[in-house]
Amino acid sequence: METKEMKVGIMSYEYFKKYTIAIAAGKYQPQKNEPKVWFESIETMSQVLSTKNVALLKLIEKNRPQSISELADLSGRKKSNLSRTLKTFAKYGIIDIEERKRTKVPIPKATCFKIEYGKEYPEFGGI
Repeated sequence: METKEMKVGIMSYEYFKKYTIAIAAGKYQPQKNEPKVWFESIETMSQVLSTKNVALLKLIEKNRPQSISELADLSGRKKSNLSRTLKTFAKYGIIDIEERKRTKVPIPKATCFKIEYGKEYPEFGGI
């Protein structure tokens, strides 16, 4: 599996609500080059994509652990901590978690990220 670079963006929660409503209503069509993953703030993005967490993604990509227990052994992190981190990654679409024979296997979608910040998007007034 070749992991791709993922484009992420920063957009306020209020604007993101308007953005998604406009898409759902057919009033706006996202461009191909727009981020698919959005964070509410730089701070939130920094927590999710911290140096430690990106290193974890690279460890998963390199070693392809077949369970969270195996990943805990590889990473030296506690299972409960890993579960939280992996759920956060999955929430943002950074990994997939496949269930196989009563175990969960993390599959990274990206280990490299491009950040889009400060770009002007159309106004979605009246939505």
